[in-house]
Amino acid sequence: MSKGGTSGTVVDIKIILGIALKCNASSILIIHNHPSGTLEPSEPDKSITKKLKEACKLLELNLLDHLIITTQGYYSFSDNLIL
Repeated sequence: MSKGGTSGTVVDIKIILGIALKCNASSILIIHNHPSGTLEPSEPDKSITKKLKEACKLLELNLLDHLIITTQGYYSFSDNLIL
């Protein structure tokens, strides 16, 4: 639910959760890419994940995972116990 350039993007939690609610979702998974190829999450990645998790709790949605994908593989917030 976001578009941006190669160095960043704006993520609107209201749009993400609005779509989940319209779909009657009980859980969501978010995924984004890092064109740089870096698999490690940035501080903004960690911050938006924390905010999204808190918002999901208020709406009784389960945030299953946040994945970062590159041509080298993927990084899972859940697997790395950040979620």
